[in-house]
Order: sequence, then C-alpha cells, then structure tokens
Amino acid sequence: MSGTLQQVSRVALGIEYNGTHFNGWQSQKSPDSITVQESLEKVLTEVADHSVSVICAGRTDSGVHATGQVVHFDCHNERPEDAWLRGANAMLPPSIAIRWARQAAPDFHARFSATARSYRYVIYNRQVKPAILSGQVTHHYHRLDSDAMHEAGQLLLGERDFTSYRGAACQSSTPMRHVMAVNVSRHGDFVLLDIQANAFLLHMVRNIAGVLMAIGEGEKPVAWAGEVLAAKDRTLAGVTAKPHGLYLVRVSYPEKFAIPVATQGPDFLFDT
Repeated sequence: MSGTLQQVSRVALGIEYNGTHFNGWQSQKSPDSITVQESLEKVLTEVADHSVSVICAGRTDSGVHATGQVVHFDCHNERPEDAWLRGANAMLPPSIAIRWARQAAPDFHARFSATARSYRYVIYNRQVKPAILSGQVTHHYHRLDSDAMHEAGQLLLGERDFTSYRGAACQSSTPMRHVMAVNVSRHGDFVLLDIQANAFLLHMVRNIAGVLMAIGEGEKPVAWAGEVLAAKDRTLAGVTAKPHGLYLVRVSYPEKFAIPVATQGPDFLFDT
C-alpha cells in the first residue's frame, strides 16, 4: 500500500521484536530499564516531529518476543507510509522492526478492537542445549510426548476461570478467558505449543506450557491439566515456563479494519 497519510490520522503498525534484552513491552520510566515501548516511541516521536504514545494489542513480559504485535498511535503531521517503514526502521535498534504501516480508521484500537490473540511457545527438545538459538527458544532436555500434551491442551478449551494459570501479580479484574484453540505438535527437535484466546492473563501461556511439559515428560497424567484448571488454585499448577520461547504471533481484528494478517512465526521455523 502506498500513498500519504493524512494530517491528524490514526496509524497502525505491525511490529516484530526480539525481547531477550528488553524489560518487557511496557514503559517503566526508569533509566535502569529498557523496554520495547520506550524504544519504539523514541523513534516514532522523531519521525512524527511530536510526542508519540503507542497502544499495543498485548503487553509482553521481559524476555518474550513478538512477530505479530500490533500498535496504533495518532499522528498530527503529514507523513508518507514509507517514513514509518524505512525511516523508522533505520533508527530502531536491530532487535525491533516495523513490518507494515497502515492508515487506520479513527475508531481502530490496537487493544480493544482485537478479537483474539495467538501465541506460539517454542520448545527445543533435545539433550544438548542450543547455542545459536539461545534466548529464542526454551530448552527442555527430557523427551516430550507432544501427543499427550496436545490431548491435555484440549481440556482448557472454552470460556473458563483460569485462576490456576494466572500470575500472582496479575491485575485483571476477572480470571475468565475464552481459549479458542490449543495445538501441540512436534517438528524434529522442536515442540510447538500454539494457543489462541480472546485475551490472556499475566503468565497464562507460560503457566500452561509448564503444566503441559510436565505431562509431556510423563511426570503427570493428561487429566492433570483439567484438574489444575478446576481447582482454581495457582499453587497446584507447578512451575512457570521460561519466557525465552514465547512469541506473540498474531492479533485478529474484524475485516472492516483491513489489518494485515501476520504469518505464524518465528522465521527460523519457516518450514513448520
């Protein structure tokens, strides 16, 4: 798409980032922390020539990555779309990239217009730890039964109370979430957990991954995933899986907004 973004317009961007060295997405206003939001806003402010504050579809934790993050902001100066792609990308750190830019409808909201979010958790499942992919995958050396993990994941489908799978510091007013799909598959040494829901609680995907990995290595039975859910007790769910393998890969919106559909990254898994 080409053309010029009109003055005082809402801009939507597709963002990719490697979260390894960031203290999460959200700005913390601290000189000791570097976040994705602060790094992005600094560059967009320079391109827009006025202060820019971005709203994202889903705030990611420290060490968590994204290939399909969506943000929006309002620009009060006329800028061509190429300014956000080539101009902003030239100034962003290597670990952040803008994948696409669109003039959005005035009522588009990156967070509240979203109908679903999709995450992919990448497990590197062999005895020797990875070097090249360090920080980009979670290493698990015990052999995992991906079929058992997939079966257990189906016990989490539907609109349910996910108290047992939420982080202790979660600030959501309700533990209810609607999980639309859970799929676990093996691709050589990689085990992928793909999960889609209307929204997620703090650490929800990582806590689900921790439970499914315990089931996958035979420590717990398949039914345990449902038992943990029904108990509504976080202390019964076991460990929170590491953040390194977690990616926000897609955010879904109504067709009327014409937001590009992200591929199910990350790119090093192009053949999956």
